[in-house]
Amino acid sequence: MEDAHPSADSPRTAEHARDITRTFLSVVEPKDSAEAEAVLITVSELVTNAIRHAGGVTGFGLRADAGAVTVSVHDASPALPRRRNTPLWEPGGFGWPMVLELAEEVRVRQHASGKTVKAVLSLAH
Repeated sequence: MEDAHPSADSPRTAEHARDITRTFLSVVEPKDSAEAEAVLITVSELVTNAIRHAGGVTGFGLRADAGAVTVSVHDASPALPRRRNTPLWEPGGFGWPMVLELAEEVRVRQHASGKTVKAVLSLAH
């Protein structure tokens, strides 16, 4: 089991989060490149949402268990993620639905300092 725990060194950009995730995936070695890409997209969307809508990333974690990767993003806002009714021709509003589509399970836990969003993605090992 590989684990990257939330820390004070949380990524400040989606690009940094993807770099951390690529290193993590190089150890986990998913058999299917589409699975690795799904993890990278999920990380990117959750971190971007935390930065744009929730006061920034306050913690970040990646965990590999038998057959799955769990992405955890902690932020400073207790407000729950929500779907936006964005017309197709306008930018934005597609990240949260994409996370819900890619992940097998998504959990949101509110706490005194904000919330934690966890997305569990399957791996075919």
